Amino acid sequence: MKTIGFIGSGRVTKIFLHAFQNKNISLKNISVFDTNAEVSEKLKQKFPEITIADLKTVSSKEIVFIALHPPVIVDSLNSIKEFVSKTSIFISLAPKITIEKISSLIGNQNIVRLIPNATSFINQGYNPVTFAPGFGNKKEMMDMLLVLGKTFETDESKLEAYAIASAMLPTYFWFQWYQMVEIAEQIGLSHAEAKETVQETLLASIDVMFKSGLKAAEVIDLIPVKPIGENEVEIKEILHTKLVGLYNKIKP
Repeated sequence: MKTIGFIGSGRVTKIFLHAFQNKNISLKNISVFDTNAEVSEKLKQKFPEITIADLKTVSSKEIVFIALHPPVIVDSLNSIKEFVSKTSIFISLAPKITIEKISSLIGNQNIVRLIPNATSFINQGYNPVTFAPGFGNKKEMMDMLLVLGKTFETDESKLEAYAIASAMLPTYFWFQWYQMVEIAEQIGLSHAEAKETVQETLLASIDVMFKSGLKAAEVIDLIPVKPIGENEVEIKEILHTKLVGLYNKIKP
């Protein structure tokens, strides 16, 4: 495995390391840096094989993941440009900051952008990726990224849409599903029964929506009683307002 550096040791780095570990990939060649030493140490406790290193060391690895939020990326890239190797591959995991912008800041043409998905935690991610023009061995890079789950190439202009429609998608619903487990327990099911009931029904519901061949109205009409139907317009408006608004903030 090539040497890998992570600039940032937060949630997405933990997801990636867990995905590698699930596939029995050694973490010995992986170094991480974070401005918050406490966060790095917590990551080290969970993944003892990794190395906590300084920014210069991490930035000079063969593959460097930029695991930072958009507001801090530009300053961080400015601080590493003197350490950057022309042969290193830089993979940005953030929306908004384009390949062209990253390349102009660090003087490196080997740039990849990937929108990660939390479901990569169990190697079932849905991860769109874009390569800089003229990028070399795409196959080798894709082979590595496929460890995370379904990974596919797309136009850079679509990455922010995937961030809204895929990467952030679970967070719109997870809290509701956990609430349903709690409600099922409150009305008489055991915890195990509640979890199984919600899980099995959700999985089957997804199949009905996408595999039944029914139109949207026909799917919705399969259940005559709609306990929260009177709130449907309000819920749709919240989703539209919040998510389109967020998209407009993160697009380049």
